Formats: sequence, C-alpha cells, structure tokens
Amino acid sequence: MRKLPKTGFLLLGVAATLSLASCQKKYAKSSATGWDYNNPKWGGFYVAQNKEEQTGPGLVFVEGGTFAMGATEQDVMGDWNNIPRRVTVSSFYIDETEVANVHYREYLFWLNKVFGNSYPQVYEKALPDTLVWRSALAYNEPLVEYYFRHPAYNDYPVVGVTWEQATNYCKWRSDRVNEKLLIDAGILSMTDITNEQDDNNFDTKSYLAGLYDGTPGKKANLKNSPYKNPDGSPRRITFSDGLLLPDYRLPTEAEWEYAALAYVGENPNPAKKEGKRGEELIANREVYPWSVNPDGLRDPRRGNWQGEFLANFKRGEGDNMGVAGGLNDRASIPAPVKSFYPNNFGIYNMAGNVSEWVADVYRPLTPEDEDGFNPFRGNIYQDVYHDKEGAPEKDSLGRLKMVEEPDSVVAKRLNYNRADERDYLDGDSLSGATYGYGVTSLINDKSRVIKGGSWNDLPYWLSPGTRRFMQQDMASNTVGFRCAMDRVGSQEGNNFKTGNYFRSQRQKR
Repeated sequence: MRKLPKTGFLLLGVAATLSLASCQKKYAKSSATGWDYNNPKWGGFYVAQNKEEQTGPGLVFVEGGTFAMGATEQDVMGDWNNIPRRVTVSSFYIDETEVANVHYREYLFWLNKVFGNSYPQVYEKALPDTLVWRSALAYNEPLVEYYFRHPAYNDYPVVGVTWEQATNYCKWRSDRVNEKLLIDAGILSMTDITNEQDDNNFDTKSYLAGLYDGTPGKKANLKNSPYKNPDGSPRRITFSDGLLLPDYRLPTEAEWEYAALAYVGENPNPAKKEGKRGEELIANREVYPWSVNPDGLRDPRRGNWQGEFLANFKRGEGDNMGVAGGLNDRASIPAPVKSFYPNNFGIYNMAGNVSEWVADVYRPLTPEDEDGFNPFRGNIYQDVYHDKEGAPEKDSLGRLKMVEEPDSVVAKRLNYNRADERDYLDGDSLSGATYGYGVTSLINDKSRVIKGGSWNDLPYWLSPGTRRFMQQDMASNTVGFRCAMDRVGSQEGNNFKTGNYFRSQRQKR
C-alpha cells in the first residue's frame, strides 16, 4: 500500500475539520444578550424568520395613506353627515368581491354539520332573511324562493343578512382559514374536520389559549420540526410563528371609503420597487370608484365598451336596467360579484350592486377632535374571561369566552377610561344637553353605517363618501357585505421595507 505524503494527511485533516464545521448548525444570535435563538442547548427560545404576512383567500392588498374622507360632490340630501376631513388609514386587506351566496351557503353547511344536532338554533339564527325581497305592491316571490339557493345565483352577492350575521360570518371564516393553514403545515390532521362536533371544533382564540388540541398532523412530530419544545414534544403554534393570519372582520367606514376611491390610480408615478420613491401626489379627486371616468357613469373609451355603464344602479324611477335590446347595466337586481369594472386596487363593485355593512356605529356628525389616524366609532374593549382559578374557558360552541374589560383594568389606563366607547364624544357631553340617542331619535348604539349605492339606488349614492345607517339586527335586499383583514409589517407590501434607509458615506464612495 502506497503511503500518503504528510501534506496528504494535512489536507485530509483540513477537509475533515471543514466537513465537521459545515455540519454544525448555525443559530441566529440575540443582539441584546448574545444567546442563540432556536438552540435547545441555550433554552430553545424560538424566533421565526422575518417574513411578510401572506394574503388570505379572497383578499387584495390596499396600501394605506392619507385622503380627504367625506363628500366629493354636493350634499343634495342635506344630511350634512359626511363633511370632508383629512385622515390617515393604515394598509390593510379587503375582499376583492362582495360575499356571494355560495360563500354564505358554505358557512351554513358547516354550522349545520357541527351544531345541527345539539344546537339547531345556531344554524337557524344564521339564515339570511329571504323575505326581504317581498314588496306589498310588487311580484317578487320568485326571488324569495330562489335568489339565495338556486345555482343560477351562486355568484350573486348575499343579501338579507344583518350586521350581526355578517360579523359572525367573519369570525367563522377566520377560524376556517387558520385551521387550513395549520393542516397544510402538518400541525393538525385532516381527521379533525370530520370529528368536529359542538364545542370540539377549531376556534383560533380557543386554540391559542390552550383550550383546543386537535389531532397532531404528520409534521408535528418530525425530528427537525421547528414547532417543538426544547424537550422534543410538539408545541402549540402562536402568532409569533407567523403562520396564523389576523381575523377577518368588517372594514371600518374609513377603510371602506379609502379602498373604494383607490386614489393610488391618481398618483402619476407610484413606487413600484424597493428603493424607488414615488410621487406624493394625487392628480384628481374622484366622485366615483373607477378611474376610467371618475366623474361619470359610463365608459368613455372607444371600442366595444364605449358608453357601457360602469356600475349596477337605477338610472331613474322605474328604470332598473334599460330597454329590451339595449339594456344599460344588464341587471335588474344584484349582478354576479365579479361583474362591472374593478377599481385601481382591483376591487369590484364598490359602487352599485349592493350597499355594504361596515363596522362603525353611526352618528350624523363626526366631532372635530375625532382621531385622524384610523378613525372608527364602535370600540368595545374586551378581555379573556377567567374562572375562579384564573383559567380561561370556552363556551358550548367552542368559542373562547370574552368579557368587557372590568373597571379594575380600565382605571389603570391613561389613554381611555371606559370599555364601551360607542357613544364617546358624540355630542351629548359637549352640548350640555342630551340628544337622547335611541330615545328621542332613531339613532342608537346599534345603528350601523352602510356604504355604497345598490342596484336599486340612484347615482347620488354611488359616491363612496355618502353614508346611511340601519339597525344591526335588520336586513335588506339592497345590503350585503365584504370582509377585511389587518395588515402587519410593511405598509407597502411586496416585501418593501418600513422606513427610509440611507447609505453611509463610505458606501457612497
């Protein structure tokens, strides 16, 4: 056997050392303590890699900013309830379309499957009111029977839904989306879907509180799974893992109006990539949500679309769709949710088709000192309910029990002094007199704002600044809804950074 030279042994030794070094796992270190993250030998504190929020099913990203919220044309109704004021809205997500009949029937199917045997009233309470189609002097019985359930109307917006029902749908959708994310990641098993019954169903808040375990998925017990405790046992996913999404919810009035106007399309030079600053400029102020003709109702472009109506509305009394052979908007009632022209955010039917519930409690006048950042009326601050032993509980439907913040918590706050802020600064305390909301007027803390014109409205109501209200337990054949979601992280999306970053003088040279 031929002997290797000494240099050969040296090279082998170096190679072995390099190989050993390459096999050693590198861990990120804390810039505060120097300790390793995600290293079981150093305590196993798990830190997920920085990553942007993924876009949930059905949503589009809306880059926030400042805009003049309120009327963009003459207040012909004389309500004086939409006086323009400058506000800022944080970036968020909103549904590309209104919630359709097929989406809402999916929700009802799940409710009946999980609660139908023990709590049939849950399903019954969620049913839309199809009788909203009835009119004493009109023949609308076919719509009562068929609009919600016939497959011909699958993609039409759901109507006859109260604000309360819409809010519950948002809650259900949040849980189903997060449940699927955990199943796709192998944390939970598909078997849970067939076993869900009564309070044994996935609820995001109950899961995070440790009140729902489910069946571990295939990846939960893998040796190299990042979702493990230092002792090797599977751990519960938290929001710190970056896997779960924030809640679906109704948009605020400010968010809805900002998304409808889509002024990003009026910016002559918006930022499209990291490191390139866009113009801080809005060229035009729009009356309607479409950019092709922001002050008119028809498409002005030459070609097949010229003269087409850009929304589903009522042109005049008794004229809901025009003349046979030349129908103007081609819809006598709501149209499919992806019909008509989307705005510059890619959102459909922010004017016409159906008016939409938003989250806000209605008051006719907005006080001058309302917050100019993410304005919203309707806050009721809640906390997790704890039993006598200090443990959280879930109710018979599997939802985490929540209660209004107690006085003991509110008393310690500097930024607010009560848990229910629905009537905060609504005029009563400033005027020295009491308006008697709900006593001397039709407005109370259950009056909710509805936005946007509908298939049965005249053009005035198509302007996003207009606003009306309805009681949160009432429904109409002209009112539907869409969901929104908070945006976490960068306000520009597309993995843009937050804040401005400057090169050092050394880097410039």
